Amino acid sequence: MSLPHGERGAITAFVAVIATALVMVAGLVYDGGQILATQARVRDVAGGAARAGAQEVDLDALRSSGTVVVDPVRAEAAALAHLQRSGAAGTVTVDGASVTVTATQTHSMVILPVADRSVSATDTATATPGLLTGDDDG
Repeated sequence: MSLPHGERGAITAFVAVIATALVMVAGLVYDGGQILATQARVRDVAGGAARAGAQEVDLDALRSSGTVVVDPVRAEAAALAHLQRSGAAGTVTVDGASVTVTATQTHSMVILPVADRSVSATDTATATPGLLTGDDDG
């Protein structure tokens, strides 16, 4: 069976359009999922770095006055080390007993054909040291 002369190549164009659409949908699913995962990861990294910094309590101040104060130099170093181990960039601010970390990570697109093929995710977390106490009722 032969196709009429005007129908040649019609299926090829249809397949090309559908294939392009499927690649775009796959890109949205994969790259979109990776963007969401990067945002969740940077949230975790910022929280972990803030907690690492908040653990650096100035023991001399705690013993002498009972005041919980974070050692700013050690807290910043611990938070920045956590950021570096996690592959993130960021800033650390220490204010008394509070450590605030802003972390940024970049993720490159794999499938979606966009002009700038990378996306940055940024999140901020604050932690303060605290003591856990048990239930004295038994």
